[in-house]
Amino acid sequence: MRGLHLIFLTCPPVDEERVNKNTSEYFSQLVRTNELCQTYSEACIKLCQELDIEVVDLFTAFQRRDNWETDCFTDGVHLSAEGSKIVVEEILKVLKEAEWNPSLHWKSMPTEFSDDSSYDLVAADGETTLNPSEWTFHQAIQWD
Repeated sequence: MRGLHLIFLTCPPVDEERVNKNTSEYFSQLVRTNELCQTYSEACIKLCQELDIEVVDLFTAFQRRDNWETDCFTDGVHLSAEGSKIVVEEILKVLKEAEWNPSLHWKSMPTEFSDDSSYDLVAADGETTLNPSEWTFHQAIQWD
């Protein structure tokens, strides 16, 4: 499709020790291993390269962090805040570097409600307004 931009995310690794510890008797065998995650991720990367689709290698990105097994997951599989932060950072790298028109990087996108309005906050001078749609809030993630 024309104008369609895809970003494929590989699966991250898992903390096998915690997954094994939390597995119930009904799932007696670990079905998600790092060996399988790596094989799947490598196949996804290869396919995306062949199809010229942007890909984020989460399997590698997670393992660049110290203590990724404990810091990036709540239970060995599901992402913690730190794990989610890695995903956001990796997607933002792709958006910033992709040569897409229009660019989907947040700084390149127009502000949806950029017109001044009588409903905007009044500045300290009592006359001008402050348009909150132009504000940037930085939380734990530095977006640039």
